[in-house]
Amino acid sequence: MQGPSIEMKKASQLLSLIKRRLLVVDEDLEDLLYCSAVLQHQGYEVRSIPSYKDGVEWVGREDFDLILVSQGSAKFEGRSVLARAIEKDRHTPVIVLSRSVDMPCYIEAMQAGALDYTEKPLLPSEIGQLVRKHLRTRSGSAQVPAGREAGALACSPNLTTQVAVFDKAALH
Repeated sequence: MQGPSIEMKKASQLLSLIKRRLLVVDEDLEDLLYCSAVLQHQGYEVRSIPSYKDGVEWVGREDFDLILVSQGSAKFEGRSVLARAIEKDRHTPVIVLSRSVDMPCYIEAMQAGALDYTEKPLLPSEIGQLVRKHLRTRSGSAQVPAGREAGALACSPNLTTQVAVFDKAALH
């Protein structure tokens, strides 16, 4: 007996993508449009919000399978969206995107409950891989993702080197 055909597997994967609702919040309109277009092209239903204030309202109004929020400046304006998302449903993966790595913002984001923090710009394949990885985390576990309750820090592989550089610099 043979397993499901390749067409059936692709159809099943596509159906699971169509049902995935993502929220993208970024006040940089170019970044917002780029990320949203990439995710829509990959089959996701995307709500694109160009302000943090409106992002907080949308988090409270609707349910999303994953939220991507820009850090903003070193003041971490995206914090309000992250906080509202965690308050509403701590199981919803939140990814913070940053134009440049800012260690205090990185630490704050991860301790506040972000599941990931990564530097933009990202290639379309990197955006897709990041989203798929964290959607699997949500669907594969009914538990709170590691780090959400304990305040543990985790980061994307592309930040590992930068974190090591910060750590090394702090020792000297």
